[in-house]
Formats: sequence, C-alpha cells, structure tokens
Amino acid sequence: MEAVITLLPGDGIGPDVTACARNVLDAVAGKHGHTFQYKEALIGGASIDATGDPLPAATVDACKAADAVLLGAVGGPKWSDPNAAVRPEQGLLKLRSVLGVYANIRPVRIYPELAGASPLRPEILEGVDMLVIRELTGGIYFGKKTRTDTSASDLCEYTVDEVERIVRVAARLAGERRGRLCSVDKANVLETSRLWRDVTDRLMADEFPNIEVETLLVDAAAMHLLSRPSDFDVIVTENMFGDILTDEASMLAGSLGMLPSASLGDGSAGLYEPIHGSAPDIAGMGIANPCAAVASAAMMLRHSLGLDAEAAAVEQAIADAISGGARTADIVAEGDTRLSTDAMTDEIIRCLN
Repeated sequence: MEAVITLLPGDGIGPDVTACARNVLDAVAGKHGHTFQYKEALIGGASIDATGDPLPAATVDACKAADAVLLGAVGGPKWSDPNAAVRPEQGLLKLRSVLGVYANIRPVRIYPELAGASPLRPEILEGVDMLVIRELTGGIYFGKKTRTDTSASDLCEYTVDEVERIVRVAARLAGERRGRLCSVDKANVLETSRLWRDVTDRLMADEFPNIEVETLLVDAAAMHLLSRPSDFDVIVTENMFGDILTDEASMLAGSLGMLPSASLGDGSAGLYEPIHGSAPDIAGMGIANPCAAVASAAMMLRHSLGLDAEAAAVEQAIADAISGGARTADIVAEGDTRLSTDAMTDEIIRCLN
C-alpha cells in the first residue's frame, strides 16, 4: 500500500525517537512492499522559535492531508512559563481539536522481563493488560477560561454526545477483549461527572448489555490502579482524569518510555505519540527509549493504515528485543547491557526481520 505520514518531531527527545519510529516503519515498508511518504512539519517549542506559533497553518494543512500523523513530544524549560501568551502545549491541544481526534487509546502492557523496573511488587503486576480510553477534546482543558488579578476559572463542560461517542469507543474495545469496562468519574462532587455517569449507565444498558460495567470515583480508581491493576480491562474517563491516571498507569510498566498512544476520531486518520514528555535533559544524548514511539507507529499501522499483521509484527519485535535483554537507560538493571537509542532501534529491526 501507499500512505502519506506527517511527522511532527517537536521538542526535546521528540526528534530522536521519531527518527527511530521512521526507521522501523521503513523496515516494515521494505519487508512488505509498502510505500510510506513522509512529510515533516513543526509543532510546539521548535515551531514557536521558528514561526512564533506552536501550530502554524502549514502544519495543520500537512496533518489534514496525511493518512496518519506521528508526533514526538512538545515542551521544555525554554517555553515553560505558564503565564506566557504562547506555549508549546497550545499547539498540541489545537491539533487534537482540528483533527477531531476525541478518543485517546493508551494500552498498558507489562513485559515480564521488566517487572523489576516498576516500583510495585512483581506479583501485583502479574497479568496486567489494560486499555485506558481518555476523552480528548472536551472537559476542563477546552472550556472557557478567565483570569483576573485576584481569581481565575476554568470551565469543565461535557455534552451528552461527547460522552456517548467516547463510551461507545471504549465499550466496543472492551467487547473485543475481556468484556469488562470501568468508567471513572467524580459524580459525588461534579455535575459533569453526574452527567457522565447517567449517560454511561443508560448507553451501556441499551447498547452493550453483555459488557460488565464497573464505576469508580477517580480517587478510588487511582488507588485501585496500584493495588489491583490486573483487574482492569478497559477504563474510560474524561480528559483531565485520563491525563493523570494514564501517567500513573505508566509506572506499572516501569517507564514512560515503554507506552504508546493513539488518538482517533470518526475517520481512519489518527494522531500517534508516545506518552512520555520531551525530556529535554537527555535530548540529543542518544539514551532515550524509542520503544513507546515505535509502538505508537505500530498502532498507526493498525488503526489508520489497516496493516494489522505488520502492526503485530512490530509489537512482537519490541517484545522479542526486551526478552533478549535489550535495555535503554530507563529500564536497565544491574548486570544488563545498556543500549543507546539507535542500538535499541537496531535490535527491534533485527527482531522484526
């Protein structure tokens, strides 16, 4: 097949890991006879420096014209002033909105060989395999904001349609897995959460009666993610709760550098990115973990390009590399051989071939 992929390397280690993901995609293309055409564009702090805009029109056009978008990371100390009028994160939020990617899918898989990298006991991690589905274009991050010298406000708002569409995505995925869905809200305090719960209860009863549904308050969910993580199959929640809980869930895997994500809308095109940040302290040092970026590229192969077998092969190659002892600095243990970013990528490609 032929596909156009827009690359947004961004800031910090973003360019490092995006280049690794591209190398793996090239290996996939060469092995299976595909043609991937890449277009690189600016986002985040690098774009602010070059154009004054964290998401210039040229980047929006390139993303809209692509079959899929692969993002590195945005942000860093250079642009970290929260009172700045222009910030890298504004570009990411705007991109999600203009692409209409409202469903963020974050798989959390534990590689047995990396159980020691997690702060949790290995027996708690046994059998952990979950998807966290985060609503991505609504809630407090996109609500009206006000600021005076003495007060500030951020409006959290959800509509029935917004809740229904994200819950449907989560329920369908649960139906393809173990048939269990956990909806996370704060219905004892927030009106938006009471709407979320009412809509979810009705929708699940009407459309997905065979799915087992559990409802948790977000504070309880945060606790249970650490005390009984293997009980979760698919978790669905609103934007801010999902942002926080998915970073917490990354500690189950031992490192942010292991976890990918896919952001999808109603079409086939999507936005794919590792969940880690820009890690500017190690940018350009050749020690970043490329696994999350490579796994994000695998999700892109599956969800946007329809190449399920190729996606599975990339995911298996990552697992084989880990099983064979390949380790970057963030997951290395005593006695392990520490690989550079490029060497880890080369090992994944070797396993792929």
